[in-house]
Amino acid sequence: MKVTDLAKVRATLWSAADELRANSKLTPVQYRDPVLGLVFLAYAENRFESVRAAVEAGATSRNPATVADYKAKSVLYVPDESRLSYLVNLPEGEDIGKATHDAIKGIEDNNPELKDVLPRGYQKLERSTLVELLRLFAPLPKQLEGDAFGFIYEDFLSKFAAQEGKGGGEYFTPYSIVRLIVEILQPFEGRVFDPACGSGGMFVQCAKFVERHHEKASRKLSLFGTEKTEDTVPLAKMNLALHGLSGDIRQANSYYEDPHEAVGAFDFVMANPPFNVDKIKKDQLAGDKRFPFGLPKADNGNFIWIQQFYAALSAKGRAGFVMANSACDAGHSEKDIRQRLIESGTVDVMVAVGPNFFYTVTLPVTLWFLDKAKLGTEREDTVLFIDARHIFHQIDRAHRDFTAEQIEFISNIVRLYRGEDIQTVDGSNELLEQNFPGGKYVDVGGLCKIATRAEIQEQGWSLNPGRYIGTAAVDEEDVDFLGDLQRLHEEFTQLSDDADALRAKVNDAITGILEP
Repeated sequence: MKVTDLAKVRATLWSAADELRANSKLTPVQYRDPVLGLVFLAYAENRFESVRAAVEAGATSRNPATVADYKAKSVLYVPDESRLSYLVNLPEGEDIGKATHDAIKGIEDNNPELKDVLPRGYQKLERSTLVELLRLFAPLPKQLEGDAFGFIYEDFLSKFAAQEGKGGGEYFTPYSIVRLIVEILQPFEGRVFDPACGSGGMFVQCAKFVERHHEKASRKLSLFGTEKTEDTVPLAKMNLALHGLSGDIRQANSYYEDPHEAVGAFDFVMANPPFNVDKIKKDQLAGDKRFPFGLPKADNGNFIWIQQFYAALSAKGRAGFVMANSACDAGHSEKDIRQRLIESGTVDVMVAVGPNFFYTVTLPVTLWFLDKAKLGTEREDTVLFIDARHIFHQIDRAHRDFTAEQIEFISNIVRLYRGEDIQTVDGSNELLEQNFPGGKYVDVGGLCKIATRAEIQEQGWSLNPGRYIGTAAVDEEDVDFLGDLQRLHEEFTQLSDDADALRAKVNDAITGILEP
């Protein structure tokens, strides 16, 4: 299916589903799960039918096709009564809500890894609304092909995130951001960990990366995740199942719990953690091996997350994660932690991303990349800074993303820096030739620069790409006002603490003089 046709289908589906929601009494979060459940059924039927002929061709009357035969092809087994085509053709007097509930249960009964994972609540929908939704999604298994359903599912996740406000961002990271992280990390094979996994988008893009390189993801990758919000864990498991994947996803609070015993255990770590979280009970973290550089004194969780990502890496592991801009320049105890991280030689690449990429926050962010494999190489003493704030595709007035060409171009800058082969399947040839004639890395004003550890030290151990690249214009929208305010508050707090300490010393001195 053409991209334009797929975009039209996605828009039509969402518009119709959202209109139905608007005419119901349900909130977006109440409506979300049943709708995603129907998308799930449509996607499962689509993939089932795509391999059915091949599976049954290898079966005989004595050895009929089994559930295991379909699983061997990374496909869920879908019984007849769990297909949308069956549900939509039920007699008018049939209890559609119960039948849809039973269809979901039929999927779970044949695929035990999904037991108690798939959405319920179909009996809460008005019959007329459910009937219209079934009619809306029923034709899709025959109309769409390939991973079109994956895009539709991700699109629905993103749109529900936008409707649900701030909380939605806890489970959805925009596709283009995730793909950029994956392309820079290059997770060809190994154990992948996301300690704030949300709906599992990082895992899905890792799998797609492997498949683009003509390998089977289920054989190359082992997936591990934790997610604090109990209601979001099923979304992640559904998302993995939709893409023929399985993983060990646990409900846990990653600040205080480590169910995967993560220290040194993973080849790749990916995450979009919540930013600037306060009121973390740091007394419960004392002595935890996941924080080798110490706990920050500031009431902010950014460097608690960053250390988790670092600590989880194996000896050759790589990490890529989204972080608030303020972490690049945060002072005092956070600066000390950042300095120790830089001195470890594992900070590899820093990418500045402009505003409006996320559905629930407009502020710009920075993508951090760590690489323990560069220790002992000529890159150990350097960090590549990329300013991608001027690189984007404007979706609408309020939202941006990266095109496939832009993702490939940014990733190729990193590949040139690392001495790896570039990739041009998405058309980045022209951009590469314009900026890197001859196919060799060079510093480009306003775009990229390699800085040594000594240069970083001169900048007060800052990891802000703008400090090194320097020539790109900064739009007012790019200013991280909250981050600036946080830094000012930290400085004020530190000055107050210093004043209190000095006052105590003066009082002690005066007391010593006055006392006989």
